[in-house]
Amino acid sequence: MKWIILLALAVATPLAGAVTVRDDGGNTVTLDKPAARVISMSPHVTELLFAAGGGSRVVGAVNYSDYPEAAKSIPRIGSNREIDLERVISMKPDLIVAWMHNNSERQIEMVRKLGVPVFLSDPQTLEGIPENVARLGQLMGTEAVANTAAAKLRGRLAGLRTRYADRPVVRTFYQVWDKPLYTLSGKHIITDALRLCGGENIFEKLSVTAPIVSVESVLQADPEAVFGTAEKNYGGVNLWKPYTTLTATRRDNLFTVDGDLLNRAGPRMIAGTAVLCEKLELARRHRSP
Repeated sequence: MKWIILLALAVATPLAGAVTVRDDGGNTVTLDKPAARVISMSPHVTELLFAAGGGSRVVGAVNYSDYPEAAKSIPRIGSNREIDLERVISMKPDLIVAWMHNNSERQIEMVRKLGVPVFLSDPQTLEGIPENVARLGQLMGTEAVANTAAAKLRGRLAGLRTRYADRPVVRTFYQVWDKPLYTLSGKHIITDALRLCGGENIFEKLSVTAPIVSVESVLQADPEAVFGTAEKNYGGVNLWKPYTTLTATRRDNLFTVDGDLLNRAGPRMIAGTAVLCEKLELARRHRSP
């Protein structure tokens, strides 16, 4: 009888050092102990892990995980679209952090079948960035560093919200790529950044997160400002210079921003949002009196 009671207590009592968090997919992620060997399946995830104080714990990462500088020396497991599963197994991870929109369901299911806990990271709002930092810190046992970093990010966000509250709306086109012409819809965190700055994404209602749009559709929407990213962008915002009837062109509101800061939902996106806000404020000054 005594051993039955002890067994029941063992089942009911959580393991010492166990940690449980909820990921951005709504899944509960539980580790018996803080993760010591972590694999990152997205560049923005790598940045989050370093910000959370776990850079030394990242044993594998995908291509383009190039920030901070130390991330460049992390062994590669493939791209964020196709990973080398055998290499992942050989690294013996105790946590895998994936981006739910770019890693295919097949890949995520493959790593789940390895029995390794998977945390899905996909911040939908700017506030989700410090939340991710804090939760990843919990999973790695680096809360002291992670909570401090998260608090600083929240403070910077609060400052931006106060500074740009109630600013006149600027209708905006955000161009990720020009051949073909890609943008980002309201499902992407960039729209939240635009809203914070008083910008309105002219394609926010599209159902696809990263849709291809036509030049004609942009001209018809007639944005006041156009943002192009410097990341792998062929013609960039120069594409719009011949279209002199476009309000953004006429008012000289064709801006180039760093795609690494704004297209990745990592800690640097807060700084990228500050730049976005400054450019939109300039666009407001370019309005006719």
